[in-house]
Amino acid sequence: MALSMRPFTLALAALLTLWLGACTSSANLEAPAGDAASAPPSETVAAATSGLPVLEGMATVELVVNGSPIVMEIDGTNAPITAGNFVDLVNRGVYDDLVFHRVVRDPQPFVAQGGDPQSKDPNVPAQQLGSGSFIDPDTQAPRYVPLEIKPAGAAEPIYSKTFEEAQIADAPELPHTRGAVAMARSQAVDSASAQFYITLAELPFLDGSYAVFGYVTSGMETVDAIQQGDRIETARVISGLENLKTE
Repeated sequence: MALSMRPFTLALAALLTLWLGACTSSANLEAPAGDAASAPPSETVAAATSGLPVLEGMATVELVVNGSPIVMEIDGTNAPITAGNFVDLVNRGVYDDLVFHRVVRDPQPFVAQGGDPQSKDPNVPAQQLGSGSFIDPDTQAPRYVPLEIKPAGAAEPIYSKTFEEAQIADAPELPHTRGAVAMARSQAVDSASAQFYITLAELPFLDGSYAVFGYVTSGMETVDAIQQGDRIETARVISGLENLKTE
């Protein structure tokens, strides 16, 4: 769905962009204007990617929601760190039984967002969901991934900067078309951890600001039917696990 240029729709787009950014990986970043003091600082490319899983190529992931499969093609060619993080978390079983804690369709289709590890615990209040990160069992610390967006035709992604910050006018290699799978983050660009979203419409105003790392290739009708509170029954890597490299 193309974004109208009417003032109301543009204002809505800006609001939704900030609202998406509020789906944070740190508990004190819940509001769009929240304190970013505890979020990880932007780093050099080498430091930001050191020790993180990398997907060298493609992988296919299947989520089962409400008894129906959602198949995603995960693109490690154009988003190796972001895709590697997601495939690693799927392979660890992190996403099994997690909730889609925010689903926005009105006044126009936006996203279905889930992946907060806190949502596995039914005792966690619903209002707290959207503030959790993946805690690496090896370090007992949250694992963050840098913002990673590859300009169309570029040899390498841009790290730790939005396209606006990097003064890049090009479109991304992986745009926010309907069915895009991308990482949610706070206002801190390098704060993505486990939470992801699936776009319910074409959302070009998010391009260059949030990291797309794959697309739904089948089961979009299941995505369209997701309601807030629905759980990911299972998540598994169907193919391409051999492309995942971990240290």
